[in-house]
Amino acid sequence: MKYYLIVGEASGDLHASHLMSALQEADSQAQFRFYGGDLMAAVGGTLVKHYRELAYMGFIPVLLHLKTIFANMRFCKRDIVEWQPDVLILVDYPGFNLDIAKYIHSNTHIPVYYYISPKIWAWKEYRIKNIKRDVDELFSILPFEVDFFERKHHYPIHYVGNPSFDEVMAYEAAHPRDFSTFVANNGLTDQPIIALLAGSRKQEIKDNLPQMIEAAKEFPDYQLVLAGAPGIDPLYYQSFLHGANVKVLFNQTYPLLQHAEAALVTSGTATLETALFRVPQVVCYYLSFGKIVSFLKKMVLSVKYISLVNLIASKEVVQELVADRMTVENVRAELSKLLTDKVYRQQMLDGYTEIAHRLGNPGAPRKAAEIIVQKLNR
Repeated sequence: MKYYLIVGEASGDLHASHLMSALQEADSQAQFRFYGGDLMAAVGGTLVKHYRELAYMGFIPVLLHLKTIFANMRFCKRDIVEWQPDVLILVDYPGFNLDIAKYIHSNTHIPVYYYISPKIWAWKEYRIKNIKRDVDELFSILPFEVDFFERKHHYPIHYVGNPSFDEVMAYEAAHPRDFSTFVANNGLTDQPIIALLAGSRKQEIKDNLPQMIEAAKEFPDYQLVLAGAPGIDPLYYQSFLHGANVKVLFNQTYPLLQHAEAALVTSGTATLETALFRVPQVVCYYLSFGKIVSFLKKMVLSVKYISLVNLIASKEVVQELVADRMTVENVRAELSKLLTDKVYRQQMLDGYTEIAHRLGNPGAPRKAAEIIVQKLNR
């Protein structure tokens, strides 16, 4: 069968690549065409456009690139119709993907499946109308989404488990922890590591990285290591690292987390991955006009927390320093507690254990692939 996939960022590229591999196992005749990234391209098929051409974040960047965004949408719709896949599989990225879903549902008979459902439980809950109308099957990777979609909105979904759980478990099984080899291979010292995960988009990096570095550099017994984001030019980091003793590692987020003592992490999938590697963390997400944003957050967001860690646990496992609370002083104080307070640190690790239990058994891509192939064969 022919599968057309659309991904808009690095985490989607990772998850979609594993889904594609699972689809190949379930369907020996699988053919792929996609908007995606390097990991998906490595599985096989035709990369139509790279997600770097799609990833605009924030009001101003989106406004400045509206012409490009609309051109990408028009091309994508035309490309799907011309290729005539057996199914369109959308991966997160709702601003783009829900528009594509509406067009395909209205103008073709191609079924629309959504893998990694849009986070409408956080904001823009009104999009449930679009999903009910335009999406044939929805696949969830977060356990609390079952109640939201099925009980609150009476829309049946498939909870398949969380692919990050699979990916971290597989990585640790294949790569036993070896701190000495890790630091030697990457030109690091033998000091314990504070990992910096400052986001995957330029605006996130610009907003968060300087304050992360300023807060973490006050711990001279630790070395600071930054996870370079896929798709970000290494030169972009240099203006933030000038004069700072920070090492940047690209394509090594998992080994970095495996060997870190603590981490400063922007919100997103990285917070869950950090928890699954059992690294105590501070969630840092600075926004301009912080106090205004904090007020709007209370008015607009439908959830109490922004990190996946706390959302899955339904309680505060990790400290979230967001908007006006994201200051160098606050980050430094929280990081100090993680590094020196053994009881506080253990409480967070206990919370991580509960989260892993809530995620359920591994095998999310395989379960999703099996359901997809079964549905299509019917």
